[in-house]
Amino acid sequence: MPNYQTPGVYVEEVESGSKPIEAGATNIVGFLGVAEKGPVNEAVLVTNWTQYTKIFGGMHTGGWLGHAVYQFFQNGGTKCYINNLCEAVKKEGKTAEKKDDASAPQEKKEVSTEKVEIKNPDNIAKLIIGKDEGVGKKSGLFLFDTIQDIALVAAPGVTDPAAQDAILSHCEKNRFRFAVLDSPETLNGGIDSMPKPRDSNMGAYYFPWIQMFDTVQDQNVYAPPSGGICGIYSRVDATRGVHKAPANEIFRTAIGLKYDLTDAEQELLNPKGINCIRDFPGRGIRVWGARTISSNPEWRYINVRRLFCMVEQALQNGTNWVVFEPNTRDLWKKITRNITAFLLNTWRSGALFGDTPEEAFYVRCDDELNPPESIDAGYVVCEIGLAPAKPAEFVVFRVSQKVLGEEE
Repeated sequence: MPNYQTPGVYVEEVESGSKPIEAGATNIVGFLGVAEKGPVNEAVLVTNWTQYTKIFGGMHTGGWLGHAVYQFFQNGGTKCYINNLCEAVKKEGKTAEKKDDASAPQEKKEVSTEKVEIKNPDNIAKLIIGKDEGVGKKSGLFLFDTIQDIALVAAPGVTDPAAQDAILSHCEKNRFRFAVLDSPETLNGGIDSMPKPRDSNMGAYYFPWIQMFDTVQDQNVYAPPSGGICGIYSRVDATRGVHKAPANEIFRTAIGLKYDLTDAEQELLNPKGINCIRDFPGRGIRVWGARTISSNPEWRYINVRRLFCMVEQALQNGTNWVVFEPNTRDLWKKITRNITAFLLNTWRSGALFGDTPEEAFYVRCDDELNPPESIDAGYVVCEIGLAPAKPAEFVVFRVSQKVLGEEE
């Protein structure tokens, strides 16, 4: 307390004991791919399709990035970071040719009537893996390490196992990120022979490719679904919350599918964690799967994994004030109170299972978890348990005939 010497009235500001914990954004995407133009190996924030076209150009035959970003915004996406992986190698004669092509839109109209193959570069996996040569010398996935806001990562149309493994490892390392991966466009064998990424609870895998309208070629093309899926994640997060499974949702921009699946065919894929996109008569093209590619039943569902990512990140960001505070029971009570308030709001939003807060979660920070030897080592330990609301994946109605006069 200040040492007052003159009689009078003094007003003091006193901090309340509550330190609110807030959930951060869960729908900001980091896209990796090859753009038509624009900065190379820079993480550029883009908030709408028009902005993307001004900076990076639009859809083009040199990669799937433009198609994916268009899908993203059309499906409800709001913010994404673009890492243009185009190799900035200038060779004699090639630079001038590119400038001539860019300045002659009339030539594109002539080419648009032809069937042009769209594909990512053959070395896209190497560009995605990237290099970390120190501050200011990062490329590929390493560039996203410096941006904390990114919650989803996608490399549209990239099905190379090495690249997908690198994306999953990146998300696992950053802990609060989730990978959205594409299946190959064409099946070389039967539906049961479809390749699958390695086991991970930080990623989801989608099949098949969707058909969309290419505004540059002026024709329909089959495109990877990851961009639209990320947009659906964003849309569901904004309207329902991260705890809602991003499934049974309309896939905007999709006017057809590379493969139309039956229930029997999906029965082979769903247990493997391969999420299907299906066309239902009268209901449109919808995402019809909500599983991760993990074999661990605890992390089977996308919304459960992403809910924990959101909670864990909010706790980490919202409790930084605790560091270097006196490690006393008073501190433990403050931690418990603040985390309980945050989880209470999470439960009220429908993210946790239970009729009461006590059923939905618990928070412990006491003498048992913080013995003297732990305090002497500088640790304060808090234990939190959550009961996540899992999706109703299989809805069963048991119907039988009721005999007249039979008691229920």
